[in-house]
Amino acid sequence: MRFGSSFFERAFHRRPTLSNLLLVVGAASSGGLVAYADANSDRAPESTQVPGRKKVVVLGTGWAGTSFLKNVDTSLYDVKVISASNYFAFTPLLPSVTCGTVEPRSIVEPIRNIIRKKGGAIKFWEAECFKIDPVNKKVHCRSNIGTNLDGSNEFQVDYDYLIIAIGAKTNTFNTPGVVEHCHFLKEIDDAQKIRRSVIDCFEKASLPNLDEEERKKNLHFVIVGGGPTGVEFAAELHDFVSEDIAKLYPTVLDLVKISVIQSGEHILTMFDKRIAAFAEGKFQRDGIELKTGSRVVKVSDKDITMTGEVSVPYGMIVWSTGIGTRTVIADLMKQIGQANRRALATDEWLKVRECDGVYALGDCATIRQRKIMEDIKEIFKVADKDNSGTLTVKEIRDVLEDICIRYPQVELYMKNKHMSDIMDLLNDSKDNARKEAVEVDIEEFKKALANVDSQVKTLPATAQVAAQQGNYLARCFNKMKYSEENPEGPLRFKGTGHHRFLPFRYKHLGQFAPLGGEQTAAELPGDWISIGHSSQWLWYSVYASKQVSWRTRFLVISDWTRRFIFGRDSSRI
Repeated sequence: MRFGSSFFERAFHRRPTLSNLLLVVGAASSGGLVAYADANSDRAPESTQVPGRKKVVVLGTGWAGTSFLKNVDTSLYDVKVISASNYFAFTPLLPSVTCGTVEPRSIVEPIRNIIRKKGGAIKFWEAECFKIDPVNKKVHCRSNIGTNLDGSNEFQVDYDYLIIAIGAKTNTFNTPGVVEHCHFLKEIDDAQKIRRSVIDCFEKASLPNLDEEERKKNLHFVIVGGGPTGVEFAAELHDFVSEDIAKLYPTVLDLVKISVIQSGEHILTMFDKRIAAFAEGKFQRDGIELKTGSRVVKVSDKDITMTGEVSVPYGMIVWSTGIGTRTVIADLMKQIGQANRRALATDEWLKVRECDGVYALGDCATIRQRKIMEDIKEIFKVADKDNSGTLTVKEIRDVLEDICIRYPQVELYMKNKHMSDIMDLLNDSKDNARKEAVEVDIEEFKKALANVDSQVKTLPATAQVAAQQGNYLARCFNKMKYSEENPEGPLRFKGTGHHRFLPFRYKHLGQFAPLGGEQTAAELPGDWISIGHSSQWLWYSVYASKQVSWRTRFLVISDWTRRFIFGRDSSRI
């Protein structure tokens, strides 16, 4: 079912009602309506000591690392966690933190709380990994706390299996001045700095010794990047200004300007076109300026320069233009022959290529899906059970399920072409389609599958993907101890023995784009599109239910309730 434009709700500044807030509490208690990933179970298996346990080192406590920790059987492995942050942060709510809608502590859970629920079988060290040695199976770490007895803040940790889940940094595209003058929005610290900077801009613009041009400059907020993070921050900032700041700084309100700069022709390009069009129209009505087809080439302490030598003064800039590679990951890629890549290349079992016992999840990695044309001869040989040199329709159907599992692009191609059977795929490749193909030779088989690999797509860098990968790898590790098999495996079909571990398959559970004014765009499975206030309450329900603990769930809901009653806090703390 699709929702057309008649379902778009047009009221932009309606505050939530108390009854709706109670509805969110009820929905959160029942588990929500849409799951981010099956990674929120607080129950842990009983921990039993097993001699000779292999050492598993997990780098990072983000979505991927935390999901792995919550689901791995710690009685089977000696698990150690190393992270520069001693907490897990619910990053989808970072834009809400920037404007005081949600408090920072409400969306973080100490990682030691999660470890405690696993029976204390996991060791945690707050440190940064600055070097990975895949040959000697060691990670080199540096602590900023300086608690080592010998005075050194560096140490090494051995591993049998290494799980790299340290995420990525914001991509600046080497634009001059970005690092020095722009805010990013990847971490809790980033959101807190933005919150203080917003208030600073208003306080400075209220000083008596500034002329109108200086006030306008200080109150020009620029967001570079029209993706979900940039759009959501722009919407949050607009609501903050119109609902709360307007009451506190009435003399400078008319000078406020919010601009979104996007290099592409549209914002929210990863969403359905209907959502992008609605978001652009709403921003225009709200007075948020969209500069599409523009690229920032330089940033100074006073202004930004865009293509065409156009300079624009600003008060604050938030840079949100995709992800870049962390230094430790770039160094590892050079060691293993993956230089000049954006992220670590893994196979479909999340194992880093050219590395023994190293797995990478989340934003720091990308799956290199094997193409079916690389194995077409082997597939044909396995399917041709009678060695006749041709395949019957029955023989192809017998291996089709296995092909779709190993090469998901086949299933996606057939779905996009509205094909329900292998006969549709075979006939689609023929110049003169027949009602029923009896047999095909190797060349006809190749022709039928020639365009399938065009459907290979890179997974988006989202919390949903990372959480599912962590959960998947934990299940693989739980089985691996008993099977003595690695998660990754060879190409197998019926008749030659199935591998115990299926390749990772991402299941898209929907995505949201909050647009301000208590309106959210939702893109749900089954091509369902919903935009308006009802989608906003779905967003509340999902984000409350997917908090990592009942503590953070209660805090987030109480923050939303506080905002409804008292408004957002504008203190500079």
